[in-house]
Amino acid sequence: MAAGEEEGSAAEPEQEPAVEEPRSFKDLGVTDVLCEACDQLGWKVPTKIQIEAIPVALQGRDVIGLAETGSGKTGAFALPILQALLETPQRLFALVLTPTRELAFQISEQFEALGSSIGVQSTVIVGGIDTMSQSLALAKKPHVIIATPGRLVDHLENTKGFNLRALKFLVMDEADRILNMDFETEVDKILKVIPRDRKTFLFSATMTKKVQKLQRAALKNPVKCAVSSKYQTVEKLQQYYIFIPSKFKDSYLVYILNELAGNSFMIFCSTCNNTQRTALLLRNLGFTAIPLHGQMSQNKRLGSLNKFKAKARSILLATDVASRGLDIPHVDVVINFDIPTHSKDYIHRVGRTARAGRSGKSITFVTQYDVELFQRIEHLIGKKLPAFPMQEEEVMMLTERVAEAQRFARMELREQGEKKRSRNDDDDTEEAIGVRNKVAGGKKKKRKA
Repeated sequence: MAAGEEEGSAAEPEQEPAVEEPRSFKDLGVTDVLCEACDQLGWKVPTKIQIEAIPVALQGRDVIGLAETGSGKTGAFALPILQALLETPQRLFALVLTPTRELAFQISEQFEALGSSIGVQSTVIVGGIDTMSQSLALAKKPHVIIATPGRLVDHLENTKGFNLRALKFLVMDEADRILNMDFETEVDKILKVIPRDRKTFLFSATMTKKVQKLQRAALKNPVKCAVSSKYQTVEKLQQYYIFIPSKFKDSYLVYILNELAGNSFMIFCSTCNNTQRTALLLRNLGFTAIPLHGQMSQNKRLGSLNKFKAKARSILLATDVASRGLDIPHVDVVINFDIPTHSKDYIHRVGRTARAGRSGKSITFVTQYDVELFQRIEHLIGKKLPAFPMQEEEVMMLTERVAEAQRFARMELREQGEKKRSRNDDDDTEEAIGVRNKVAGGKKKKRKA
């Protein structure tokens, strides 16, 4: 460990002037063809973590990158890997481990985009998708595999002819979260079957004891590139809270969506069920809301994400499964509908907006039961948040309409629960719309009666 630290501090003097000077990827040592790819992606200047990590990685060193969400970490490891691949082309060249499926697909998109002109092939290996088709994809020996640890171990143990004995690069992205999700045994198994003689990049938002242990086990004499030493939220983010009685939470949400209409919203709920319920409630009130949570099938999750990215929907309701690593460029407002129980999750949630230099808002709902959790968040970020300006009487005018929409949402949830038993899971599908029409029809009949 001491060697690693020494290395980090030894590298510091060389790196400090570098933060000022490089203004382009070319200055960092990135080859022309990849600089063009960055240009096509709209990456004009490298981010802080890229300025720190890329030159060190290109020298062939192991890297520990500590950087907050939205800081350009993917580019910091993808560019050095693609450059090394250009120099010595080889199949099954790099493995990227990530904690969630969505993040895996997103990293894959960036590899494909950066490597499209040089013919790079990548494969995503995650749970929730048919193993057989994955085995066929692995048999084609892609250059880069992006995987969640559990499913990769599954293939290493059961897919005939598949091994990573020639691997040159290992990346662990969001390492703190991989370990928090209890993937330690899987990570150990993977480390045992890949070559010791490889380059390793470990990226994490926080340096936990588990991450330090992993660093000792997996990295050789690494250089530490830290962009944010303490927990912090982006400067251009305007953060607010609203103190509300918990029984009027839905009405306050509707009020804010009306007040800030025209923006795109990401609303965080604590459970899959609440995500689904709130999405149905908002749809009944005419909002284009779409859910994203762990109980949806993988295809539905990707479908939701793509509709939101394509701006076909302006409100994405999500559980924390979606709060880290997802780069959705146009989130204007993050609403913590349910306050996060872990203060660190607050940082990751609000990190969905004000990305890459843009400004954004976050609003946290604080009920009488959340005061202590809210104080912990303020303590962690080291600032007192202002209250969001509200017109209470306008909120109260919404309660009747909201109560009716709540009733229909409950009915739909029940109907969907019954459908689920016949193995059909929901989303913006024709069936869900059919359910709504049926409910609306029932409502008219009742009125006539």
